[in-house]
Amino acid sequence: MGGQVVIIGSGINGLVAGAELAAGGKSVLILERGPTPGGAVRTEELTLPGYRHDVAAMNLSMFAGSAFMAAHGEEMGKHGFELVPIQRPFAQALTPGDYVGISTDVEETLATFASDADKAAWRQLMADFPERVAGVGGLLGTPMRRGPLAKFLWSTWRRLGTAGTLELAQFLMTSPRDWLTGTFEDERLIAALSSWGMHLDFAPDVAGGAIFPYLEAMAGQAMGMVIGKGGADTVTNALVAMIEVHGGRIECNTEVTAIRHAGGKVTGVEAGGRTINSDTVLAGLAPKHLARLMGPSGNARFDKGLTTFRHAPGTMMLHLAVDGPVPWKAEALGQFAYVHIGSSIDTAAQTYAQAKAGLLPATPVLVVGQPSVFDPSRAPEGKQTLWVQVRVVPAEIRGDAAGQIDATDWDAVKPAMTERVLDLIEAQAPGIRDRILGQHAVSPLDLEAENPNLVGGDQLCGSHHMSQNFLFRPVRGFADGTTPVKGLHMIGAACWPGAGTGAGSGHFTAQALS
Repeated sequence: MGGQVVIIGSGINGLVAGAELAAGGKSVLILERGPTPGGAVRTEELTLPGYRHDVAAMNLSMFAGSAFMAAHGEEMGKHGFELVPIQRPFAQALTPGDYVGISTDVEETLATFASDADKAAWRQLMADFPERVAGVGGLLGTPMRRGPLAKFLWSTWRRLGTAGTLELAQFLMTSPRDWLTGTFEDERLIAALSSWGMHLDFAPDVAGGAIFPYLEAMAGQAMGMVIGKGGADTVTNALVAMIEVHGGRIECNTEVTAIRHAGGKVTGVEAGGRTINSDTVLAGLAPKHLARLMGPSGNARFDKGLTTFRHAPGTMMLHLAVDGPVPWKAEALGQFAYVHIGSSIDTAAQTYAQAKAGLLPATPVLVVGQPSVFDPSRAPEGKQTLWVQVRVVPAEIRGDAAGQIDATDWDAVKPAMTERVLDLIEAQAPGIRDRILGQHAVSPLDLEAENPNLVGGDQLCGSHHMSQNFLFRPVRGFADGTTPVKGLHMIGAACWPGAGTGAGSGHFTAQALS
């Protein structure tokens, strides 16, 4: 590969690809339409001065364990990348005053379980985790290319045998509810783990979703969680520095308006009122935007796949500046990085169905992040920042499941939904409203306006349901990031292995081009 590599978008996959290619001696130019790099991995003072809020991603565990970090962690450290380890990664707030919590101290974890049988099942899962994660985690770390995939399948079969390999395949197709109810008996624990499926568009009864509650539960127990020192943007800042040290460039406020190609080969892009020639372009774009910028690719099935790619329901964000600790009714909740609020697995299923029907959920599942408990640099002394994800909400509102909100325009709905969210938190933390010093609500449409890749406020850049995951993400036959246009590659959360901070698609593509 010769000439300049052009990367569209400075999200984490674009930055990882750019850093890896630049470190390998390639000439790299990253074009970013926004004013700052980072995409969904940024930190800003959204409420009051001195309160640093992660605008979207908060948990950096996937990045910490990524192949990119394994190769470049030492250099990232030299550029200021720093993590904060957390021993109590998540908990579920149930009936006010009751909770289930996952800690790296197994006895502390088990003390919140109500069933002896579940405690035994948990210990067995922990014992089996090293072997099973080699299969599940190995798949997520394998490019969807013939050679690497064949090697993974062969090694898995040799290690597990036919029966074990088929068992793993069956698990990968199982819904969260089927796995959880077949493994545990305590509805409280089942609720606690099912909430993780909602992070990746897996409602309790969606096939293929069991993998995520399983991985988060076992990884949380075994390793805890990590967040960025000072904010998630510690990753972005270090990647930018790494790119620039190796001669790469990032141009912000530069929107790509067209991807040029001729004779089945990419020739460059139109951006900022000029033509930038390149025979290698990496597009970190939602499929519909890739289709819009490139036009017909010459492959009708590929083009249709881009336009019919399905996005997950939207997310609403609520950022809070708080005067002191959260007054949780169950005081131990103040020691966890994430607190999910949701009473049962059935509540989660109902919430998802309501959002998919275009209704504002009556009791949305909440993810309350408490980063400043572990990283005091994110708030003034004695204060806290809270990061609240509202899972899941519709981008286009057809009504309100609770029958309380008449408006269907998000600008009008945002204040009422903010109060609904605060009511749910208040039930678990009486008096929280009195401690709020500043707040900043972000609707699904606000998310998309700031970052067009978050279509309809979908922070995953596409559903991970089985019909568009693995070999089908984003389009069957192109799960390796290639396109029908030679030299044009897809990266980003819409590509395998999907959403999160692991930056797998950026790393895979950079490796293939090196």
